[in-house]
Amino acid sequence: MNETVANNKETRGFQSEVKQLLHLMIHSLYSNKEIFLRELISNASDAANKLSFQVLSNPALYENDAELGVKL
Repeated sequence: MNETVANNKETRGFQSEVKQLLHLMIHSLYSNKEIFLRELISNASDAANKLSFQVLSNPALYENDAELGVKL
């Protein structure tokens, strides 16, 4: 990397409006109800799988409820 370029680094911030992002996602990506439901179930399943692996090293994560699942 050129030394001049390295000395002229600039940091920029990023801000987002969560409400607008959710609106955009719901009305463009998930306008089809079946796609929305499939993604919701998939995300819940992924979260349950992640927790089941993390609990191997930290059993307290279950908080007295060891039954994981997705209920519709």
